[in-house]
This record gives sequence, structure tokens and C-alpha cells, in this order.
Amino acid sequence: MIERRQFSGGMKGKNLRYLNEQPSETSQSVRAGFLLLEHFSLPAFTQALDTIITANLLRPKLFTSRTFGLNEGEVVSDLGLVIRPDARFDAAAIQDLDLLVICGGYRTELKANDELIHLLKTAADHDVMLAGLWNGAWFLGAAGLLDGYRCAIHPEHRPALAEIAKAAQVTSEPFVIDRDRLTASSPSGAFHMALDWIKGLYDKALVEGIEDILAFEESRYRRIKPTENICVSAPLREVVKLMDANLEEPLELEQLAVYAGRSRRQLERLFKEQLGTTPQRYYMELRITEARRLLQHTELSQVDVLVACGFVSPSHFSKCYSSYFGYRPSKEKRLVK
Repeated sequence: MIERRQFSGGMKGKNLRYLNEQPSETSQSVRAGFLLLEHFSLPAFTQALDTIITANLLRPKLFTSRTFGLNEGEVVSDLGLVIRPDARFDAAAIQDLDLLVICGGYRTELKANDELIHLLKTAADHDVMLAGLWNGAWFLGAAGLLDGYRCAIHPEHRPALAEIAKAAQVTSEPFVIDRDRLTASSPSGAFHMALDWIKGLYDKALVEGIEDILAFEESRYRRIKPTENICVSAPLREVVKLMDANLEEPLELEQLAVYAGRSRRQLERLFKEQLGTTPQRYYMELRITEARRLLQHTELSQVDVLVACGFVSPSHFSKCYSSYFGYRPSKEKRLVK
């Protein structure tokens, strides 16, 4: 019998789903739990869960996952879809978890009762890794579990977290993994957070295999290869990161200025001096460039693409696209088969 040749380096990851590798009999599944708060971000939740499920497609039984609610019964997501969690979140549930993910959303009320605070502290005492999606980090901060940690949260809730967790370093990054705390500010951040977490647990080939599968299923929330960092000053770099993380719902210039700790005029001067353009034009170029990438490399409809990139109408999108590329988005060449 001829011995099967092994793929090397990144090629193993690209072919991992065809190799039928089985996990070691002695390996134990990593147990992840998702606490779904009312009006939680369904896209952020599914991005994190999708990454875990894809890992199991490549190597069965690496992870198990369960969903929890604060009470018995159903939870309504931000999109109005109703989900019935597997169980109510209580002390018994903590015993069977390695990771607990607090799933918040734009309209999730920033209010934590004594029972939830106690349960989160209990989870930390049991060495359960703690994560927060969208504004999930606020609940960790309210429990005093982000003191001395770097973290990420949706821009709208950053001031609230900074107020309640003064010993935490609240960043403008899409996601942050700091030791046993994982936080993400957006659906895209949730995907990359989960991917980096898996990278810390398993080999590089598994992560490359996940990326290879999901690269063919890219949604408006996920970009496998984020925009490369540009050589600008730190304040401007933070603004560019914010822009890149908020393409679907573009932030106002006044919001960007507040987050950067600069006035609107100062921000406009930074863009002019270092990038030779205005903030508004640069933001538009980010969005139109991402739109072209999505049209070329995904099967998303033109409507889905324009929504993903923050355009308010097909006519506005078509006009902007044509002004940059010389033809309508409907004429863009699809590179996917």
C-alpha cells in the first residue's frame, strides 16, 4: 500500500476538508456557551457560531455549543427573529463550559441584575473564558471582569463601558483577545475574534482550512482579508479603522471626531495633510472599493452589496460606482463560478 503524501504549510489548510482527519481519541471537545440577551445581534452571534461549526466540519467534535437565555422561553434578536435557547443560564450551566459568550446588540438594554452579575463572576472564578459580542463587553465590565484588560465594544456603547469599567482599556478595534477575555464590536469582529481564538487552541492548518471554506461563503459581515494598515499617524489610523469596521452603517464625521479625540476641523486637516483628501471622500472610497470586491468575489445580489456598503438606494450606488469605475455596478465582472 502506497503511503499517502502529506500536504505542507498553507496547502494543508486549503485541502484539510478533503483529508478526512479524525481527532485524537483522547481529545476533549471545547465547550462554548452563548448567552442570548434580548435584541442580541443575530449576525454577530451567527458569525461566531459559524466559525465554530466550520471547524467541526473539518475535524469533527472539536467543539460543542449551547445557547442560553436569562429566563425560560424565547429571545428576540435584533432582526426580529425569535430563538428558543437550549436552556436557562444558571450556576449548573457554568460547570459545563470552557467559553461563555455574552451576545448583545444595538438595542440590548445596558442593565445587569444581581443574579447575572453573580453568575458572570462565578464563571470567572471557575476559569471559564468570557467573551462579549457587540455591547456584550458592557456586562463583563459591569461585573468588574474587565479591570486590567483591553476590550472592544460597538462605538455607540464605548462611552458607557468606559464609564462603568474605568480600569479597563476600551479600544476602537473590531475585536480584542486579551488573555481569557474576548470581545468584538461588530459581526465582522465576531468572526475574526472566533477565528483567532481557534488559532490559539489548534494548529495553523485548521485556521487556514476554515478561512478557505468561508472565503467562498463571504457575507456582507465578513472579510477574510481586511484592508491593510496604512502609514499614518495614530489618531488617523484609529479613524480609518473605525471607518473600515463600519461600512454598512457609516458613522457621521462628528462621531468619528469624538472617538478620535479631535475636533471636526482637526480631523479634516489630518486627512488633507496625510491622505490628500477629505474624510467623507476617503470613507466613500473605502465603501465603493469594498462594493467592487463583493461584486467580483461573491454571489451577493447588487442590492445586498449596496446595503452592506452603506448606500441608501440603487440609484445612488450606481451613480457613485460609475463615477469611480466608469461603468454601472450591474456591468461588473463576476469572478466566482
